[in-house]
Amino acid sequence: MTLRILSRRLACSKLALALALGVASTAAAGLPALADTKLKMVLNWKYQGPQGMFFLAQDRGYFKAEGLDVTFDQGNGSGAAVPLVANGTYDMGFGDVNALIELAAKKPEGAPVAVYIMFNQPPFTIAVKADSPIKTPKDLEGKTLGGAANDGALKLFPAFCKLTKIDCSGIKITNMQPNLREQMLMQGQVDGVFGYVNTIRFSAKLIGAGDDKLRYINFGDYGMDLYSNGIIVSADLIKNNPEAIKGFLRALNKGVIDTLKDPDAAVAAVAKREPLIKIPVETERLDATLKAEMNHPEIAKIGLGNVDMKRLQESIDILVDANKLPTTPKASQIFDPAFLPPVADLPKKLF
Repeated sequence: MTLRILSRRLACSKLALALALGVASTAAAGLPALADTKLKMVLNWKYQGPQGMFFLAQDRGYFKAEGLDVTFDQGNGSGAAVPLVANGTYDMGFGDVNALIELAAKKPEGAPVAVYIMFNQPPFTIAVKADSPIKTPKDLEGKTLGGAANDGALKLFPAFCKLTKIDCSGIKITNMQPNLREQMLMQGQVDGVFGYVNTIRFSAKLIGAGDDKLRYINFGDYGMDLYSNGIIVSADLIKNNPEAIKGFLRALNKGVIDTLKDPDAAVAAVAKREPLIKIPVETERLDATLKAEMNHPEIAKIGLGNVDMKRLQESIDILVDANKLPTTPKASQIFDPAFLPPVADLPKKLF
């Protein structure tokens, strides 16, 4: 064997050893050997204070530590997030579980699944002006109501009509752009508007209409004890990369915990992405969301993010019956707890 051949073999051996040592050192350091998994997520709405928990987790590197590269896009309503995940436009969404129930009842094959419920109290409402003669659901008959086409409360209105035993056939529904909702209400172009209580409340404040200018007919006061927004993931992501879902929820859960400890930091994370927000208003909006939409007593036992499957099934039955849906999904088709962090790690108290 010539000296040249021996030299080449020695060089190749050194290169192989160097590569092996590089891989080993990367693994030992706990770093992902491959590029981060990219995930696209659509939010429920424009950038606001309650979304700070997502951005705080991102800014503090929690997603990166899980080997994830997450992109967040603004949404156009909680109901709109569900079909966008179902059709593959997004891997994940922060959407209304009730819109998910309707989709799963109509098209169960390939329907997304909820894996972490944030809004565990029903935020759905019809807002009217404080001096309006509308004081009960019965008073809505014959009136004109407005809402964005993908608004969660608007989609639930048929169920609300049935539970409250009112005749909604004579109620006129006007679709409007979300950013015009509060203006149209205050200008008297509609008698009431659909939405989430805190979304309407604080958006009204931004146009100078304080709490004394509005009154609410809340769906939850009339038997609609429904879950609302949660993290919804595509069937493809569940099949092809379940570990990415687990990693995402571990990171998000840390962001939620950090938000509870430091709400100002969460709102500041939103302001980094939308400098035009009014920080005092968004801080108040975040606080109200935590208290009114995320603080159901059940979390003391099961933890934030988890659900009571019996309660979920009851809400499914309400929607199926009221909206005459073709099938009745099982609670396990709508929510899968398998991706959650351990219950011990989920927040049990928000205040």
